[in-house]
Amino acid sequence: MGSDHPTDFVGDICEAIRGSVRAAIDDAVVDVTGGNGHYTITVTSAVFAGKNMVQSQRLVYGAIAHLMKGDRAPVHAVDRLTTRTP
Repeated sequence: MGSDHPTDFVGDICEAIRGSVRAAIDDAVVDVTGGNGHYTITVTSAVFAGKNMVQSQRLVYGAIAHLMKGDRAPVHAVDRLTTRTP
């Protein structure tokens, strides 16, 4: 995580990730850490009940896809994504 990741994004990237996940998953409790394009995300939501890991993670990746598109995207990689039910 020591390298600089150039981006045109203006604002708090962690907050953008949190907001995007919350917009897609109403009851989501979202914890985001990281920087320089690399992030760790933990999402807790009842929507994950009955879903397998891949299905749950697809919901989160779908919510932040716009932050991962393009050469200068603010999110270069999600180093760890954890989904949980309350």
